Amino acid sequence: MRLFLLSSRSLRPQQARIDFTIRSAAIPLGPTREWLRLQPLNPSIIPTFLDFEASSLDLVCSYPIEVGICLPDGSLHSWLIRPAPLWNDWSESAEAIHGIPRQQLLDEGLEVELVAQALNDHLEGMVFSDAWTFDSLWLYQLYKAARMKPSFRLESISLLLSDQQVEAWQAHRKLVLERFGLRSHRAGNDARILHETWKSLQHPHAASA
Repeated sequence: MRLFLLSSRSLRPQQARIDFTIRSAAIPLGPTREWLRLQPLNPSIIPTFLDFEASSLDLVCSYPIEVGICLPDGSLHSWLIRPAPLWNDWSESAEAIHGIPRQQLLDEGLEVELVAQALNDHLEGMVFSDAWTFDSLWLYQLYKAARMKPSFRLESISLLLSDQQVEAWQAHRKLVLERFGLRSHRAGNDARILHETWKSLQHPHAASA
């Protein structure tokens, strides 16, 4: 299921909310995921964050058009994705939000193989998203089209947050947007917003100073 509680997705029905996705019971958690549920992440270890922009929010027809990552040191990487064959879905209302025309993808986007390889070159272990339902689907579509496998595992950011941090997320995200003047609705910036909001939550008194 998907609960709109904290997300920076540009195409999400509500803003500043996290997607608390619960995976199907048919998909085993695995020891690492179970460990995360039971133990808080060391606040000195900053996670890697990933965000997608997509052609629409249609879970059947949509596809990724941009992916951005923010590494633990705060460095950003993002890539426009040229639509693969049979990727024909397009939402004008979504374009009005993320501001990426389909023609720009055709002119400037990289082939899916190059984007998938770039992600594999930069990422390993666990990477976190605030909209696992959608981002995991678009990640799957990207690698399926590229005929490759990811070198990392995408997880929900909800695994990293305590109940108190969930409640405080929106306020900290607002502070981050004001402090850094970041434009949301682009994959790289949205990954950076996740990174900075996470850091702000680890040091709430410094963030409110």
